Amino acid sequence: MHNVGATGYCHNPVRLVGSSATLHEASGEVLSEYSSANEPDGITFTRCGNRRATRCESCSHEYKGDTWHMIMAGAAGGMKKVPEDVAEHPMVFLTLTAPSFGAVHTTAADHRAGLCEHGNPRGCRCHHDTDDPRRGDAVCAECYDYVGHVVWQYHAPELWRRFTIGLQRELARSLGLTQRAAARVVRLQFAKVAEFQRRGVVHFHAIVRIDGVDPEQAYPPPPRYVTTEHLLRAISAAVRKTQLVAAPLMEEEQGRTLAWGKQFDARAIVRRGDDYGNLGESSESLDFGPLSDRAVAAYIAKYATKATEDLEPTGAGREHIKRIKSTVRELAVGEDPGGPYGQLHRWDGMLGFRGHFSTKSRRYSITLGSLRGARRTWRLKHLLAKTKPAEDIDPSEVLVIGSWAYAGMGWLTDGDKALAREAADAARQWRQDRARDRNNPPTERSTS
Repeated sequence: MHNVGATGYCHNPVRLVGSSATLHEASGEVLSEYSSANEPDGITFTRCGNRRATRCESCSHEYKGDTWHMIMAGAAGGMKKVPEDVAEHPMVFLTLTAPSFGAVHTTAADHRAGLCEHGNPRGCRCHHDTDDPRRGDAVCAECYDYVGHVVWQYHAPELWRRFTIGLQRELARSLGLTQRAAARVVRLQFAKVAEFQRRGVVHFHAIVRIDGVDPEQAYPPPPRYVTTEHLLRAISAAVRKTQLVAAPLMEEEQGRTLAWGKQFDARAIVRRGDDYGNLGESSESLDFGPLSDRAVAAYIAKYATKATEDLEPTGAGREHIKRIKSTVRELAVGEDPGGPYGQLHRWDGMLGFRGHFSTKSRRYSITLGSLRGARRTWRLKHLLAKTKPAEDIDPSEVLVIGSWAYAGMGWLTDGDKALAREAADAARQWRQDRARDRNNPPTERSTS
């Protein structure tokens, strides 16, 4: 039970063997020593750290919490050394989607008339519930442009990079300034995550914020004349203008011109406490109500822990997803390893997407690494309090020296594995009950 609890009820922990010593840097005094040989099985277990909920619910929850704090600090401020007034900066929640590569089964019926050349409807004519396994599959697999799907997905990170460059240009134009003049008064910050849609293609969710330029401040406010409307207009223009000509495939004479999908969503973010707003629709229009900072932070953190496994929840395997993966492998065959598609085969498990799921600009807020470092410092302080309760030792004056070797993955027994899962389920239920109780009157709160 001690091993299970020490890993935070990780489903698939890393097994290590070795030892470590905690030393006072100035005096060289040994404050504590630890060895895996003293553990019941002679092994030390540590978290796997996997961000995917399908792999490890416990570690995924921790990653999601860190992402929430990172996003929330930059959206609302007042935490993690980010000042509260950052919430007053012009800020927008943006969703960018991929274009259509063919008709797919959706929750809304598409009554386009006629049949395709293969005898299938040109659109999905029936209704699908959100948990219907057919949702997102191609209506006609022969008509669906799987090659175009993979090529767009492979270049999506570059399309985002070009969008951010174009956005700075369009913001300067929206402010009536040259790019050089705009760079002296405003700076764009962002945090984004990539989410796989049911059809197997990514779209991006991002917070885009305007800061000022002041070397004396970490999060300087922009000039008062810079508003959210300037940012919304700049985003709208940059989305329409961003294009990329992909390198041609062997069977093509010229490359494809890639762009964002016609549907996108851009809405102002305001400080609204727990009012979550509506995050469910996407549109080309910018006429939306504002969203709360907490809603956006929770939404982005949720998708930071999802991946391709979530596209196949039943585990049976969808033919549409298999077709995308096989297209990735087929396009990679015969490609020059140093060519534009030479590394495509490495990404068949990610359906051709080669970008990071969660990225941010340098000065948006704190980093995930700093949050993990703070957690290590907290643990070190507790260790020092046990070994030297009468002395006040600064953790920065402490060295931890160790020698460790990898010994495998996972629990040694099925009993420990079952215990970890049951404990993680109980902890998750407790968190859900606690969250529900915060939003319910005392008479309706859980008594378990």
